[in-house]
Formats: sequence, structure tokens, C-alpha cells
Amino acid sequence: MTDATGASTVPAVEAVHTSKRFGATTALHDVSVTVAPGSTHALVGRNGAGKSTLVSLLTGLQSPDAGAIAFDGQPAPPVSDRAAWRRRVACVFQRSTIIPELSVAENLFLNRQGDVVRWGALRRRAAHLLDEYAVDVSPAARAGDLGVEQRQLVEIARALSQGARFIILDEPTARLDATAIDRLFGRLRALSATGVTMLFISHHLQEVYAVCDTVTVLRDARHVLTAPVSEVDHDALVAAMTGEAVGLTAVRPRPPADPSTPVALRLTGLTLRGSYDGIDVDVKAGEIVGVTGSGSSGKVALAETVGGLRRPGSGSVSVADRPVPPGSVPAALAAGIGLVPQDRHREGLVPLLSVAENATLPIASTFGRFGYVAPKRLRETANTFIERYDIRAEGPSAPVSSLSGGNAQKVVLARALSTSPQVLVLINPTAGVDVRSKESLLGAVRAAAASGTAVLMVSDELDDLRHCDRVLVMFHGRVVAALPAGWSDTDVVAAVEGVSS
Repeated sequence: MTDATGASTVPAVEAVHTSKRFGATTALHDVSVTVAPGSTHALVGRNGAGKSTLVSLLTGLQSPDAGAIAFDGQPAPPVSDRAAWRRRVACVFQRSTIIPELSVAENLFLNRQGDVVRWGALRRRAAHLLDEYAVDVSPAARAGDLGVEQRQLVEIARALSQGARFIILDEPTARLDATAIDRLFGRLRALSATGVTMLFISHHLQEVYAVCDTVTVLRDARHVLTAPVSEVDHDALVAAMTGEAVGLTAVRPRPPADPSTPVALRLTGLTLRGSYDGIDVDVKAGEIVGVTGSGSSGKVALAETVGGLRRPGSGSVSVADRPVPPGSVPAALAAGIGLVPQDRHREGLVPLLSVAENATLPIASTFGRFGYVAPKRLRETANTFIERYDIRAEGPSAPVSSLSGGNAQKVVLARALSTSPQVLVLINPTAGVDVRSKESLLGAVRAAAASGTAVLMVSDELDDLRHCDRVLVMFHGRVVAALPAGWSDTDVVAAVEGVSS
């Protein structure tokens, strides 16, 4: 079927009255979504709204308990026929599925090389594919040496090479800087112009307005809204996601710091070749200092150095005038530094442990003697953290892997604060979490600062940085601007890009 312009009116993808339960939990209830061919369709909602469950149905990882999935008007293939699913849909996840140890060419044609691998022919096929989708990467390059943006483009090229014309992009910008995001959006628009259909999942609503035609909102496992993006303003979209009136962007001003307050964290002449050079920063007790910059600015490496994940080439880190042994997480922890790392999945959580065990790892030795952990004390402390940080879990014994992204991040923050640290270091603390989880996380950070903890917060999010008493902007490994509270978005963006505002 076609319309007057000759365009197909058959949906590229359709979920019809789909429902899914996991035990007593309803993960999706009677949800219907229609995605038009060639469109870029946004799927938004708070963590736990049902987005991930719907994606699992649209990619054939799960079968719906009720309802049906269709592609181009035809019923979806059986879940067991993975090859048929790959021809219909591909998903580029927030967590990369690229295998770092293999080359780009091997990743592009993984499990499709044939019984006898002819390496020259494989690299030529890979080069042709990369050229077709304008991915400027060598087929022979080791995939683990690629940047985040390059890995995502390789994943998109791999997906399209298998015949899929429908791609799900799950938080594709979560680890990209502003310049890389603009480039990615340019690629997405070019793909859409060739007839590729995309489902775009993001917690950053400005991205929905920048790149999407239509938006669907899920809330509490149910469908709430589907409408053209042009007909839904920001406040209405947030209200649909939360079920509440909008008041989320206002930031309460913090009282000015007392000039006599002592310095809690001091960075002196910190240098790490290839990342940053000659960094001098003081953070007073109770002060929140933001650090931002492009992906190549060195901001993440600086925070990881303070947290003990990296060893600087020169310079020092001191807490309350006491030097911290470099390049050691246990030494940083013992010195009074709590860390929320950039990747909560790889560096922040132990998936096989419970919420209680993850949240209390640094203080487990206080729950008993000689390695014994008293279950009652563990449970009581974990329940306190669950209530204090608004962690939505079935209970302290629930596996941390069962939590939504926002609640998992709250567990990471609870663990970082469990030792009542003198210094709290956060790296992109609200990346990939919903609006309400952002409020909870940033509220907890402000509460920690109010109690006297010095906070160093690295973030790409302007909404995160609004909570800071001042913001340092890094460019090519150096601090190039120090902006007091009251800065404008233009000031920050101009400094990040290395131009005058």
C-alpha cells in the first residue's frame, strides 16, 4: 500500500497490544507502537517504564505473552530463527558489542566469514562496507583502539550489512561529546534519507527534538503517548513521562562558601602524558566543583587519577593536606575519596552480588569480625541506603543486575558515600538515567556537600553542572576557563569548543 506520493503506508515495525510479565512483575502491559518506514521514532520514559522490555520483543530476545510483532506487515519470525531476526532488525546498544581484541573487519563479518577465511578478501569487503557508510576507519585496525563514536559507526555498518533496514539505537550519545553527537546526528539524517527506519531511545529530550519525527512515551509499563515531535513541547513531554507537573529544571541556589573553609582536595601540578598537563585545583570542604570539556579534553582521565584508577606522570593529590599514594584505588579509598566511575557496568557494580552487597562493599568489614558479615547488620544498613537514596528494588537481597539504569547508578553512589568520604568524585553521574533519577542522584550529591564533603563532578550535562558552585572547563588537557555560578550555556559551550563566547 502506498499514499499519493508513492510512499509505503505499511508500518516498518508494529507492536500490537503487547504484554510481558516476569513472575509477579508486569514489565509491559497492552502496549501498541507503530513506526513509519523511513522515520526516526523516539522511545522515551523513565527507567523501569518498559523501554528495555519492548526492545527485547522488537529484537526477538523475548516473546510477548500477549500481542504480536510485525515487520513490513508480516508477522515476526520465531524467536529461535536468529538469522531471520538479524535481517529485519538490528540494535546498537549503549554497551558496545564490538569485540576489542578483533580487527574492524573481523567484527564487521563476525560469524559470516565462511568456513575458510580469505583475509585479503575479507578486508576488501570490509573496506567497501565502511566506505559505503562513510566510516573513516581502517579495516585492519584493532577494534579496541577505536573511540566510542567509531565503534558505534562500525556497529551501525555491521547491522545494515546484514540486510536490516530497521535499527534500534539505545542511548547512542551517552558517552559522546557535543561535537561527536552532532556528527552522529548528521549520519542518522543521511541514513533516514536512504529509507532506513530508526527507533531512537534517549533520556536527553533535546536530542529527541533534534533528530526525531515522532515520539512514544511509556510510563509504568504502559503506553501513554505517541505524537509528532513538533506537536509536543518539552514540558508536556516530561509531564507524560513522569505523570507530574514539570518543575525539574530549576536548581536551588547553594549558599556561598565561607572563605575560611579549609581545602579538602588539592591537585598540584598533575600531569599525565597524552591526557592532561599541569593541573592545579583546590576544592574546599562542602564545595561542588564541576569539570567539563570535550572527549579529548582529559577531564575523565583527571577524575580517574583522583579516584586512583590512573597513575599520573607527575604532580600530587592531597586530601586534607595529606598526600594520597598515586594509582591505587584502595589508597584513595583509605585517604577518604569516594568514586562514582564512568562505566557503572564494568567499574561500578558486581553483577552477581545483591543490592546490599554492592552498596556496602567498602564497609563490609564493619559488619563482623574475622571476615564474617552479620546478615542482620548488612540488611539494616542496606535498607537505610535504599530509603536514603530512593533505590527502587524488591529488597536488599535483589540482584543488582535486576535494577534499571537509574537505580543501579544510585547503588553505585550509595557505595561511594558509604564510608562518609571527605571527597566525592563523580564521572558523568547522570548519563543514561531518567529525569526523576537525575533529581535523586543530584539531590544526594548536594546533601553530601551540605554535610561537608568536597565534590569534584565531571560531566557533559549542563543540567548537572548547574548544581556546581563553579565550573572548570578543560581543553586539550588544560583548564582554560573557571566559571562562577550564574554562567550561561553559551559561556560553557564556547569554552568547551575552544572559542570566545
